[in-house]
Amino acid sequence: MITEKVLSRAGEKARHEKMVPASPIGVFDSGVGGLTVLQQLMHKLPHEDIIYLADTARLPYGGRPPEEIIKINQEILPFLIKHGAKMIVIACGTSSSIAYPILKDQYPIQMISLIEPGSRAAVDATRSGVIGLIATVGTVNSHSYQHKIKELKKEAVVHAVSCPLFVPLIEGGFIEAEETRRVAKEYLKPLLKEKIDTLILGCTHYPHLSRLLKQITGPNITLIDPAEETVNEAKKMLKEAGNLRPSGQARHEFLVTGSVMQFEELGSRLLGRPIIGARQVKLS
Repeated sequence: MITEKVLSRAGEKARHEKMVPASPIGVFDSGVGGLTVLQQLMHKLPHEDIIYLADTARLPYGGRPPEEIIKINQEILPFLIKHGAKMIVIACGTSSSIAYPILKDQYPIQMISLIEPGSRAAVDATRSGVIGLIATVGTVNSHSYQHKIKELKKEAVVHAVSCPLFVPLIEGGFIEAEETRRVAKEYLKPLLKEKIDTLILGCTHYPHLSRLLKQITGPNITLIDPAEETVNEAKKMLKEAGNLRPSGQARHEFLVTGSVMQFEELGSRLLGRPIIGARQVKLS
């Protein structure tokens, strides 16, 4: 007997087979953090259509139990596939750490997470082998970055600090506030004490604080934004699959599960260009 699940997967496979270079890239995060990945996509893949989904109704993801993160991803991934995505970029450190390893082979579509590209960039950048990681509680506790870095560079030492206040501060628009500076100093203090020479910004929200973090760390510590290497990898994967769009005017569609107005206002400021026409959607 053919089950509904089998029929659903067959339908997904059929959609996948119809994917062409003109199909969009799906990108998602819990909020505006993934805009740091979107910026890289717009720069390195200027002809690609992109669907950006911000799950702001459930922001933040970082402190949620792993099973909840997986369930959220099991709602988002089929949603983006249904909307015709030819590739999905998981522009969320927590989802990349917890859900991607479990779900990456369950859908008939190319997916890319932040962990391996970010780890590779850190290993290439470090001089001493002492690497710092700041991320959400979920990402730090998953040990995804720690394991991948050790896999790439056995002698590397990774010191990780979870920064649960960063996402609410960034989503609240307090990027340059004195309170944010004070919190950042406290989070970075133990890492500076360990004499790290490289710091991974393990949540896509954190690059929005790059200028502030650089002021605290000083010029001798290299900040790693996994977004850049992730997009390089995405471009390579699309090219190898014959799905790279070589020309044409790109369209960027923004979908949110929470407040459209709040996302458009903060997102426009962070992206450096106006976000207009975002739509609210329901995933379940």
